[in-house]
Amino acid sequence: MSADVAIGLWYDLRNPAQWRRPYEDLYAATVEQIVLAEQLGLDSVWLTEHHFCDDGYTPSPLVVLGGVATRTERLRLGTNLMLPALHNPVRLAEDAATVAILSRGRFDLGVAVGYREIEFEAFGRSVRQRPSLLEESVDIMRRAWAGESIQTHGKRFQFPDLRVGPVPEHAPGLLIGGLTEPAIERAARIADGFLSTQNDHQPVYLQALERLGRDPAEGRIFAGQWAIVAPDPERTWAQIGQHALYQLNEYIGWGAFGPPDQVPRFESPEQIVQAGAYQLWDAELAVKELNALLTGCPQVRDVHFWGQLPGESVDSGSERVEYLAREVAPRVRAAAGA
Repeated sequence: MSADVAIGLWYDLRNPAQWRRPYEDLYAATVEQIVLAEQLGLDSVWLTEHHFCDDGYTPSPLVVLGGVATRTERLRLGTNLMLPALHNPVRLAEDAATVAILSRGRFDLGVAVGYREIEFEAFGRSVRQRPSLLEESVDIMRRAWAGESIQTHGKRFQFPDLRVGPVPEHAPGLLIGGLTEPAIERAARIADGFLSTQNDHQPVYLQALERLGRDPAEGRIFAGQWAIVAPDPERTWAQIGQHALYQLNEYIGWGAFGPPDQVPRFESPEQIVQAGAYQLWDAELAVKELNALLTGCPQVRDVHFWGQLPGESVDSGSERVEYLAREVAPRVRAAAGA
């Protein structure tokens, strides 16, 4: 178990119509929740990206993280995840470098290939070209952050012999996520770490490192968790389960877990728990489960939980944030240190 494991929060800033509030209020309250999380001792915050969503799913996570960088001093900032295929890689490199500078080196850029065809079509990209778009973007961004020439004559991008500035003193770590074996192997091959959104995929990443001749012990995993941590998680689930039902069914409808016509939607919050798509933990069970995860896979460097579910009030989420920070994180860190 890594003694420096980080425990943090995950955000998409979705604002569904049935629970809608002014976006200005939602964003301001969420930033205050993140500031509170740092004050309570949590370690990281992660934002994610999608476009053309009726619920306002975060289209500009780097802008939000730039604001968070100016309000925090210690919190590690990251994206889990962004979609380079939808961006000009030089502009993405410049924006990521700016967040790294604002945060004094506290930023990691997590990326993946993406899957929603509507996004690719709107940005003039082909979903079939996702792997090469990602790999060329990663190469260009790394060279930009190193102050090297971005000259490129690739399949997807062409850039002249130029250098990008300012160069961050501490370049972002470049993390890659994925749900399929080819995507996970790509993370093992070219990334500084693996963004894991399902714990079952972590052995696949470590096996890929070994196949590639890399030491699995040197792997780095940043693991999003689908768990509700609360003093009485069943009671909390009765209050917020409809928000989780909305969240997961939206992902299923987008094709996140396979063709939407082949993956059935959940019919109730109870069905979600029965299927194991969300875990319900009190502090005792959370400490037990996290210690087991971190002992069994010491390459996990960060675990993060949704700060609030789509449409859930920020105050409701903050109750769990405080419980996680006070009752779970110190005991997990103590076990890791031991």
